[in-house]
Amino acid sequence: LCSDVLLESDRRGIESHGCNRFKPIYIDRIKAGILNPVTKIDIIKETPTTAVIDANDGMGMVASKKAMDMCIEKAHKYGMGMVAVRNSSHYGIAGYWTGLATKENMIGISGTNARPFMLDCATSVIQNGKIEYYARIGHDTPKGLVISREGEELTDSVEILKKIRSKQAALAPLGGFGETNGGYKGYGYSTVVEILSAALQSGIFLRALEGKNEDGSIRPYHLGHFFIAIDTEAFMGAEAFKKTCGDILRDLRGSEKAPGQERIYTAGEKEYDVWMYRKDKGVPVTEAVQKEFIGLRDEFGLTQFKFPFEK
Repeated sequence: LCSDVLLESDRRGIESHGCNRFKPIYIDRIKAGILNPVTKIDIIKETPTTAVIDANDGMGMVASKKAMDMCIEKAHKYGMGMVAVRNSSHYGIAGYWTGLATKENMIGISGTNARPFMLDCATSVIQNGKIEYYARIGHDTPKGLVISREGEELTDSVEILKKIRSKQAALAPLGGFGETNGGYKGYGYSTVVEILSAALQSGIFLRALEGKNEDGSIRPYHLGHFFIAIDTEAFMGAEAFKKTCGDILRDLRGSEKAPGQERIYTAGEKEYDVWMYRKDKGVPVTEAVQKEFIGLRDEFGLTQFKFPFEK
């Protein structure tokens, strides 16, 4: 399950959350003793339409599958289901979990809190994982996405990562910096996600999610997630829902295009196009990730495996 989430991220062209994070976010944390590779799930509270479950610092993907399965089961019975998860860890791309709902003709919604907003939050203009990816391939971060404490817009990806970890830099919220560009909208949305991820399960939030004790030693991250499934059959029916949704998307794609543009995309189309190409052609793996895979293979004595990128 964990492998499939990472692979699906790369298949969709979301390299920031794919194999690029296999070692630092999962393997290294397991080795450090702050992530349990075997996930024990406890149901803390449950009603016909809601639940709170405890992941006990296990694999976020395993807890997320359990949570969304519970949402879907409740939605089939009562029209809607929502589950909050506590004491979890990184769960990969949110779209993997909402996709489980769409396969059941349901609307899927999911969110997660993370380490502090400045470090990694999808409600910022760019994810921390994307900057990590840029650093690995020697690429600068585009201007206007990260700001230093002094108000300077930063572009050196390696330097940005250092300054973010030392709280000397922050990611811009959706809309960008300041009120003029609507940065308050991203700030507000990130707070909604934080409340739904933390308050429903009485979890920790914001800076408490740094994964460090007061003495600076590392500890589990205790992330929170939330999942919602809405059964379209409980409203006007799945077929009517799909028809109207399709009409909306077709109307958007048929709108007047900006000068010089050939196509209008709606959400998920670009990732689908990449997925269709990569499902047969394979996924490109950066040299830095190749070295990590080879190193882990040798470290764990899995010498019977040889990667196609090895010379």
